[in-house]
Amino acid sequence: MKENIHPKYESTKIRCSCGNEIETRSTHADMTVEVCSKCHPFYTDKQRYVDTGGRIGKFKKRLAQAR
Repeated sequence: MKENIHPKYESTKIRCSCGNEIETRSTHADMTVEVCSKCHPFYTDKQRYVDTGGRIGKFKKRLAQAR
């Protein structure tokens, strides 16, 4: 392998909006995510709406106008 061409591989923390922190190793610095395995509906079997950019609100508004 060539020397001095690979990025640094350091320990990092991934923080979720639910408060969960995961410690791992990555080439990136600390990261923030919206959904993790502790709060994702697929893993928790609970329904949760993730409103990104007000899409759910816009849909409900259009639906109300159509009726």
